[in-house]
Amino acid sequence: MPGAPAPDAPPPGARRAADRAVDRAVDAVWRIESARITAVLARLVGDFSAAEELAQDALVAALEQWPRTGVPANPGAWLMATARHRAIDLIRREQRYARKLAQLGRELGDEPHPGPEELAGPLGEDVQDDLLRLVFTACHPVLSAEARAALTLRVLGGLRTDEIARAFLTSEATVAQRIVRAKRTLAGAGVPYEVPEGHELTARLGPVLEVIYLIFNEGYAATAGDDWMRPALCEEAMRLGRVLAGLMAEEAEVHGLVALMELQASRSAARTGPGGEPVLLLDQDRGRWDQLLVHRGLAALDRAWGLASPPGPYTLQAAIAACHARAKAAGDTDWVRIAALYTALAERAPSPVVELNRAVALGMAFGPAAGLDLADRLLDEPSLTSYHLLPTVRGDLLARLGRAAEAAAEFERAAGLTRNARERAVLLGRAAASARDAKARGGGTPGRRQPGKA
Repeated sequence: MPGAPAPDAPPPGARRAADRAVDRAVDAVWRIESARITAVLARLVGDFSAAEELAQDALVAALEQWPRTGVPANPGAWLMATARHRAIDLIRREQRYARKLAQLGRELGDEPHPGPEELAGPLGEDVQDDLLRLVFTACHPVLSAEARAALTLRVLGGLRTDEIARAFLTSEATVAQRIVRAKRTLAGAGVPYEVPEGHELTARLGPVLEVIYLIFNEGYAATAGDDWMRPALCEEAMRLGRVLAGLMAEEAEVHGLVALMELQASRSAARTGPGGEPVLLLDQDRGRWDQLLVHRGLAALDRAWGLASPPGPYTLQAAIAACHARAKAAGDTDWVRIAALYTALAERAPSPVVELNRAVALGMAFGPAAGLDLADRLLDEPSLTSYHLLPTVRGDLLARLGRAAEAAAEFERAAGLTRNARERAVLLGRAAASARDAKARGGGTPGRRQPGKA
């Protein structure tokens, strides 16, 4: 019968299911292998944008061929081989074949198109260096923090533009523009595709760690939107941190950052209630903390302490998180040690935010008046003018001092500053509770904040 399927052809539903299975396989392999492939290609062709395009071409080839031929036994090697073949073609087209032939010949042999299995063997020796080059290029300080984060998630995390846009609650067009501009900036500035050495390595490592922690923080406490957390970003940042720790095993601050992220992420399940509402640290059910992540975080912290003296900022922050992780109950927390660690952090990496956190620790260790004294000194700090956590901290300290009307005013102000809907609801609830307390005490309506009053 004309148009009828062959007798041995699978029914349409089965074909669609098989295609979906292949698509999932391609997506999974791409997430794992894309950074390695892009890193190797960037070294071969010497062009960041061209390397990413070649890697994407290999991905498209897989999407076209694997539904017909099946997923290969070594899909990562297949993608790498396909991408390298396209790199050879690009070099030929650009008439740089003679200069690059020797380099490619050492890696690929005399055969112009070796098979995937032939290519899989020698990759391990150089790929670590290639990945490091890619990390330091994507996180180069010539780029803005937003551009670094977007480019890092794209080339190291393998995330699509729409996924990055959803993660940061922005438009695909904005993310695409950031990535395009980042590539142009790197090319225009002549940024070398290399790992810096000596003192420059130490200086450049900072922006790399900053980008990874920025991605983690955006997932751990979303700055905007309806969700308190976006776990996918936390997981991606931790994966990038672990990769970097494997590549730079002797760098203490890399392990310090990994420890910090693991320890903070261990609380994720306890940070939200049944309706998705935030649960504050002291109110969390510690039985829900992930003990595997706690164990991994403490192990990474031990490695960081053993590699550097004095400890760096990420290691100190991880040590603070470890104090919480080791406390079986909120009342067991060693707030005196936490206050001392924040003092050390303020000396090592001074910032108004560190001082605000130190105010919290002082308030817990030595009483709310001590914390409020420091928090009040931050009221005229320009960088904290629109920072919702300053009035949040002051509200908490004022409430503990029995100054409920003032606490209500601070919580209301904090609610007006945050862009996260979940957090706003919690702050408005605390403002209402403080207002009721003030009324019960005969304190009247909430008043304006009084700087300097302890």
